Amino acid sequence: MTSLKPYLIRSIYDWIIDNDLTPYLLVDAENSRAVLPVQLIEDGKIVLNIRPQAVHELSLGNSEIFFKARFSGQSMDVVVPISAVMAIYAKENGKGMIFDQEEDVIDEPPPPPSNKSTKPKLRLVK
Repeated sequence: MTSLKPYLIRSIYDWIIDNDLTPYLLVDAENSRAVLPVQLIEDGKIVLNIRPQAVHELSLGNSEIFFKARFSGQSMDVVVPISAVMAIYAKENGKGMIFDQEEDVIDEPPPPPSNKSTKPKLRLVK
């Protein structure tokens, strides 16, 4: 099954925008796949304003969030893997959702069942 997280992010984003609020993303900046403005990272985290007036070409995808924005006057392409999103919330009232980071850890799949029968076998002993 696909992850529920990107669908929740899109839904909460829409709810925040529909209520004329400002959507903020709290991101784990230590994620190796994230492309973020390093000058704004604090304690391994960054808060990003993803309001339509603050970003361009916003894409809330299933595996990553992408947008273009200006930081300290410099244009930058920002890439946030869905697994790095810690929360999405409205700046004005804090309503939104915090995500459990442990859910993003990909577990090893269970081993395939062996072809050997697990039924006990009886033999006749004389």
